Amino acid sequence: MKAEITISKSNTISKIDNRIFGSFIEHLGRAVYGGIYEPDHETADDMGFRTDVMNRIKELNIPIVRYPGGNFVSGYNWEDGTGDKSKRPKKMELAWQSVETNEVGIDEFQEWAKRANSEIMMAVNLGTRGADEARNLVEYCNSETDTYYARMRRDNGFDKPFGIKLWCLGNEMDGPWQICSKTPYEYARIACETAKLMKWIDPSIELVACGSAHLNMPTFMEWERTVLRECYDHIDYISLHNYYGNPNNDTAAYLASSVDMDKFIKQVAAICDEVKFEKKTDKTINLSFDEWNIWFHSNDQDKKIDKWQIAPPLLEDVYNLEDAVVLGSLLITLLNNSDRVKIACLAQLVNVIAPIMTETGGRCWVQTIFYPFMYTSRYGRGTAVKTFCICDSYAAGDKKNIPYVDTAAVLSEDEKELTIFAVNRSLDNECELSLEMLGGDAYHAYQHIAMEGDDLKAINTADEPDKVVPIVKELAEKIVLAPHSWNMINFKK
Repeated sequence: MKAEITISKSNTISKIDNRIFGSFIEHLGRAVYGGIYEPDHETADDMGFRTDVMNRIKELNIPIVRYPGGNFVSGYNWEDGTGDKSKRPKKMELAWQSVETNEVGIDEFQEWAKRANSEIMMAVNLGTRGADEARNLVEYCNSETDTYYARMRRDNGFDKPFGIKLWCLGNEMDGPWQICSKTPYEYARIACETAKLMKWIDPSIELVACGSAHLNMPTFMEWERTVLRECYDHIDYISLHNYYGNPNNDTAAYLASSVDMDKFIKQVAAICDEVKFEKKTDKTINLSFDEWNIWFHSNDQDKKIDKWQIAPPLLEDVYNLEDAVVLGSLLITLLNNSDRVKIACLAQLVNVIAPIMTETGGRCWVQTIFYPFMYTSRYGRGTAVKTFCICDSYAAGDKKNIPYVDTAAVLSEDEKELTIFAVNRSLDNECELSLEMLGGDAYHAYQHIAMEGDDLKAINTADEPDKVVPIVKELAEKIVLAPHSWNMINFKK
């Protein structure tokens, strides 16, 4: 099989916002307790954060981390995670039917983010709470005034503001599973008024309004239009959430997941532009795909977990090679839509549908999906360039004309390097790439890294942490993609 790829570095999509490589830590399962935070662990630092986990997180080079939820935030009182730990309340957490100790809150997490070389994307509770609590949280985090909540932060030992600049107006508020879910108009009104108050406290912040919880919601599109019509002047982004999986073990269809992601992105962008046209404004609302990942492996296991535990092992998907190839393809789609997707969060970061796993009190290792994310985060910064790929296609599930080869190209900021990310979706055939670069500049390949192998179901474990790892391929005259593989080919000018 062959694929012809044509690239012209002058035919650009957009400068890539580095926040497209964000992630997510929710108070859910073992993401916080036993994940990033474990004071009794042998690697714990002075604040109880696991440094073995921190070191793996730093390898991913994540610019933002969404916090504290997720479904969790719709029932969360942010004040519970501040001040004297001995006085913090232990509460029933309804979203995940667990017990929340509040040992970690914004006081601790803002320091963790600094140590992880990241920033916080903070969510406010628009389920059980509203505009008043949200504006108070902005004051607590960002204000230097001599006022109640800014003084409260100082009294808790933080003289300087946390300076959180990106905020989510609730989470998945159309979902019936959400604490105090809302109709489109109910949410649109509270989001609008909350946004106004938050920006009156700190005009420098950016706000993300909730889009539909996923693309199959019955009010999808109606929800987006209603929220945008009410909130347009006060928000900066609207969110997209979607997860992908292979519960039917149809690998050919699963490898085409990015086709659905691409369609979803373009639909929401079109709705944003429709409302922009209605309002006769020059302002463009861009997209925050702040929950995306593969999630299906743990569904049956989670039904067996007893309720009202502290940090139960929820959503602990174990990822295989097949998942890594799909995740690499989803990242390609985000890069190819970087003109509209400015923020994205791999959900989540540790233990909970995550690239990094831990044993409570024990070892830390990385899953298969860690590697395509790490390499794309490392080399996918700069300017996305359009790739024109001619290759054969196939049909699977309800999809037709699925290209066997999925590609994206990124030009470094100094234009000295060009990186091509490519997935070969064929289950049986290798693919020989024919590459033409237009515009006169000569680039030569200096590195080819791939995730490939015969066993698509192979996984990494604590006992075998390196069973599925990237390989460095020997460079030859022709670039060849193995069957069902993710690839990164680096070129120098």
